[in-house]
Formats: sequence, structure tokens, C-alpha cells
Amino acid sequence: MSTPKQSIYIMLVEDDEGHQLLIRENLRAGGIINELIEMRDGQEALDYLFRRGKYQDPAKSPRPGLILLDIKMPKMDGFGVLEKIKSDPQLRMIPILMLTSTDDQVEVNRCYALGANSYVVKPIRYEEFQDRVKSLGLFLDIVRFPD
Repeated sequence: MSTPKQSIYIMLVEDDEGHQLLIRENLRAGGIINELIEMRDGQEALDYLFRRGKYQDPAKSPRPGLILLDIKMPKMDGFGVLEKIKSDPQLRMIPILMLTSTDDQVEVNRCYALGANSYVVKPIRYEEFQDRVKSLGLFLDIVRFPD
């Protein structure tokens, strides 16, 4: 007997419009039909998560069950966003998958030290990028998320 798929919102925090489009399309191609909450920078993501400004209404700003987070972004980088989320008692249980083009081991270690749950490097080649994002579908299909 298989367990039903969890219906979670996925927050994608990515400033590059092209990468956002590729991620969205390839998640769909990988069978992920979850609703995406798309943010363009770290500050906007934190405003949403902490329900500030235009995101104050919880009915219009549902909590994501997973965050896909880039590192290099305007206003606030992924390190700052990761640190703020993981230091908040109400948000720290949300799994955060770093999805970035940076493969520097120092940055990988820093993300894990700040509480990242996974670290995925976005490949340069389109086909590899496509395959890597599609494989997130398998990951999301087999992983159990916190309530």
C-alpha cells in the first residue's frame, strides 16, 4: 500500500528569470504538480515567510513545505535567508534545498552549518540542468515532509 503524496507548496527563491522558468518547467516535466510560490530576492521571501507587508494575510500566503533557495541574489543573499529561517522556531522545520550555481566547498559547508537540508549545484549545460531539476521530482516523491 503506497502512501499518498503530500500536497505542499514549494517556494522557489531565484532572481534569474531564465533559471526560474527552467526550474518551473522541469519540475512539471518531472511530475511535480505542487503549487509554486516564486520570489525574486531574499528580502521578498522573508517578507512572505514572516507575513509582512502585502503578505500579511495567511490565507493568501500559505506556508511552503519546501524552499528551493539560490545563494546569489539582490537585497539579501541565500545565506542570510537561510540563517533567518533556521533561527525562527516557527519556520526552522521547513526543509531548505539550496539550488545554486556555486560549487565552492566553503559555501557548501557554510550552507550546511546554517541548517540547509540539501545542496544541489545547477549545471551550466542546459541538458544537465534539465535532468537535475527533473530528478527533484523523484526526491519530492519519496521524501516525507514535516507537518
